[in-house]
Amino acid sequence: MTDMSLTSLESLNARSREIFRLIVENYLETGEPVGSRTLSQALPISLSAASIRNVMSDLERLGLLTSPHASAGRLPSQSGLRLFVDGLLEVGDLAREERESIESEIAARGRNFDEILREATTRLSGLSRCAGLVVTPKHEGTIKHIEFVPTGTGRALVVLVFEDGSVENRLASLPQGVTPSSLIQAANFLTTKFAGKTLTQAKAEIEKELAAQRATLDALSQEAVRAGMAVWSGAGEGSDRSLIVRGQANLLEDMAAAEDLERIRMLFEDLEKQNELMQLLDLAERGDGVKIFIGSETNLFSLSGSSVVVSPYMDHEQKIVGVVGVIGPTRLNYARIIPMVDFTAKTIGRLLG
Repeated sequence: MTDMSLTSLESLNARSREIFRLIVENYLETGEPVGSRTLSQALPISLSAASIRNVMSDLERLGLLTSPHASAGRLPSQSGLRLFVDGLLEVGDLAREERESIESEIAARGRNFDEILREATTRLSGLSRCAGLVVTPKHEGTIKHIEFVPTGTGRALVVLVFEDGSVENRLASLPQGVTPSSLIQAANFLTTKFAGKTLTQAKAEIEKELAAQRATLDALSQEAVRAGMAVWSGAGEGSDRSLIVRGQANLLEDMAAAEDLERIRMLFEDLEKQNELMQLLDLAERGDGVKIFIGSETNLFSLSGSSVVVSPYMDHEQKIVGVVGVIGPTRLNYARIIPMVDFTAKTIGRLLG
């Protein structure tokens, strides 16, 4: 809890704190503004509607609540959500059945490092009904096959199949004029050069061959090769890690209005900005434990009104090697998701050990 949160909480009397807590809890459950009538029925003490409205107005002046319309109830502001999460949220523990389910499913389906992480992300997505994400060191296994799959939008999916059976893919922007035959030629060239080698081992050799114009490729195929190499060598990302996201479709559920759809559309665009997302997740690695980012506390999600709950996971040497978590609207069930993310991160660490 920050000093600001402590000061804000201490400035509220017991009545204001209880009304504020009820408003936030109702909002997290329903997503709707909370009015004085709802509060009067939920309060353990008898208060007139006028008294409740006065308290709500005071909380709004403090910046903890906001009102979408003049006659509507109140919603927590971003500052209010942060205050609630830091100072008033009661975080319990996962039920034994949930812990066993997470651990057994990840262990049963995760036969190697990548599968463990992908299954963990899928499980988090399913249990939270949001999108699960994980940041992992880029795969350095030996490569078996490379393929370009055109998406019809000036981009292609670059698919890498590794010798251990794992698969990674990313979107690459294609140079103008690249044809399907050029993509096939580029994929065949890369498969030949990469086969039996890691990305790091083959990258320098291929770049040298292209620079010396020794590659038996036409100009468009060479451009496709460079595009594929760029996306896999991390050009433009400044990171040696990969991002896995699962369950984006969950974010389309339970939308109450058209503005919700626009918010989700912007969130999908945010998820495409992997460089900024990596910067956000870098913050999660600076220390142990679960970290929560709400709305415009990060540049990435200031427009989409989203929250991220993340926790680093460690290897057998207790070295942080990645981050796992959940992304969704600010109306997350924080009390449930926080222990879920924490347990999943610890489970990954145990399995890696």
